[in-house]
Amino acid sequence: MKKLSIRSKITLWFSAILIVNVALTFFVILSVSRQTIQKTIRDSLISAVEDNVDEVEYYTSLNSVLTGQDIDYYVKYQDGYIEIDDDFLDEVNGIYTALYQSDGTLIYGENPIASSVSFLSFLDSEVQRVTVDETLYYVFDRQLTSDGSDDSNASADGLDGLWLRGIVSEEQGEVEMSAISRTSLFLLPGLVLLAVIGGWVIARRALAPIQDISDTAARIRQGDDLKERIELGEGKDELHRLAEQFNEMFIRLEDSFQEQQQFVSDASHELRTPVAVIRAQCELVLDEEHCAPEEYREALETIARQSKKMNRMISDMLDVTRLKLQPERYGREDLNLSMLTESVCRDMALIRENNITLTCSVKQGLHIPGNRELLTRLLTNLISNAYRYGNPDGHIYVSLTAAQADRQTHAASIDSLSGNDQKAIRNASSIFLTVQDDGIGISEDDQPNIFRRFYQADTSRAGSGSGLGLAIVKEIAALHNGTVSVKSRPGCGSTFTVEFVTVP
Repeated sequence: MKKLSIRSKITLWFSAILIVNVALTFFVILSVSRQTIQKTIRDSLISAVEDNVDEVEYYTSLNSVLTGQDIDYYVKYQDGYIEIDDDFLDEVNGIYTALYQSDGTLIYGENPIASSVSFLSFLDSEVQRVTVDETLYYVFDRQLTSDGSDDSNASADGLDGLWLRGIVSEEQGEVEMSAISRTSLFLLPGLVLLAVIGGWVIARRALAPIQDISDTAARIRQGDDLKERIELGEGKDELHRLAEQFNEMFIRLEDSFQEQQQFVSDASHELRTPVAVIRAQCELVLDEEHCAPEEYREALETIARQSKKMNRMISDMLDVTRLKLQPERYGREDLNLSMLTESVCRDMALIRENNITLTCSVKQGLHIPGNRELLTRLLTNLISNAYRYGNPDGHIYVSLTAAQADRQTHAASIDSLSGNDQKAIRNASSIFLTVQDDGIGISEDDQPNIFRRFYQADTSRAGSGSGLGLAIVKEIAALHNGTVSVKSRPGCGSTFTVEFVTVP
């Protein structure tokens, strides 16, 4: 059973349940049919006897009733005659009717089990059951009290003491039961077979998308082509939704693999330079037989500087990876962003690199659910970037403001926060963290790339930077349901804006 396909399992279970239901239906049909047939037999017996009651009359004289065309049967009884009409049926459809005296003497008619039921008392208008040779018979008696004739020679009293007894065997219904059984045994298995074949076809067609999903996954596994997609056509059932989920998963996997490959390529490229410098310095010192202490010192300082750069770069790479793959590592709290911004700006203003002045304007009482360490790093990276690319004696302006959120722009973000809560969408607001400098600015061609890992628009100003600062800012903003954007022109400085969407 474990080795069977889902289609085969569904068909087998369906067939088993169907067979059980058909078997129960067959037995119910037989049971109900038997009861119905037996009732029909009893009703037919009663009807036959009642019809024959009207066919028996008693006459004191035959002078007025005998005609040349008369074919009725006359029996001498007491002081007159019993007329048995020619419509009287001794036997019809297995029902036997006989005329008896009250003492059990047969006058007219047939009774195939007369000797076996001689002990049976007459009971007017009641159906009795008697078993003879393991066969059940129904017996119905009807007492004759009036002939209903308008003839002056007819006498009602002459029928007193006479009985009509009808007898029919239960086996009379066996013919009908046999016909019903044969029909059921022919039709029901045929219906089961048609249903099983239909179930197999339906299951095959219904589960065909699963085979498509499996085939696509196998092609991706064998060929490592994440551009493959599951094509099931239009549909809204569970399998089509599953295929859509798989396609979305493939898209994310493709993006992840491409990002991973790009990350490995960029990391290899960035680490190659410091490694080459360290190796060159080592070889230079080792090749020299007699080096001055200053040369040794200079080589060691170069090696130390490049080692620090590598260490910082590796640390930043790990941070980016953790932010991307393990966001749950960073706990959140109700954070006073106003106080945090003021604190960071106060500390960063002490740097005064290149005599650059930092000022900040903060709206008080702004809170977001966030991680203090990450948001501190976000702001620190932006301010450090402004110092690095700022002009001497320049300025850095940091501001923190709040405004009503743009519902159309941030509907997706609000949905992810509130679970499609429309009230939250109406009341959502945005907090804007802005870092502006009057430095060298960024060209329009470089602006789309500055948030990429290891990208540095002006390598002459990169200094000790790893090229991951803005990439980390972007990941931290996304982790806090925010976005980061830049506006800049060469020679006119740059403005970085981080927007956090909040709901009450």
